[in-house]
Amino acid sequence: MIYAFLTINIIFNLLGSFSLHRFPDVYTRLHGATKCTTFGTIFAVLAVVVHALYQLKVTNDPKYLQMALHSIVALVALLLTNPTGAHAIAKAAHLSGVKPAKAVIDAYEEKLRNRNRGEAQ
Repeated sequence: MIYAFLTINIIFNLLGSFSLHRFPDVYTRLHGATKCTTFGTIFAVLAVVVHALYQLKVTNDPKYLQMALHSIVALVALLLTNPTGAHAIAKAAHLSGVKPAKAVIDAYEEKLRNRNRGEAQ
């Protein structure tokens, strides 16, 4: 089971790496990289937790429980900060003038235009 979790982790982290290389603009690159690496890291943490719980059962050493709990706390931190950081980078890119490569509708641009019109009146 641990090897399956690690294999899934590797596959999704590789997909995230490919998205950084293949996608056309900063927004799709951010999307691909953060989604894939977050999902892949979930499985890496699951592998650590399964290993730690197995070792806890075998050795009855509390350091393995500590390892499992620290891994879960790190996963929660990653789940909170990874999307937040990607959103901040995307917003900064948009505000600095980087436009989406193939966007048909740019809702954020329209929102900014409407806000600027309201301030100008």
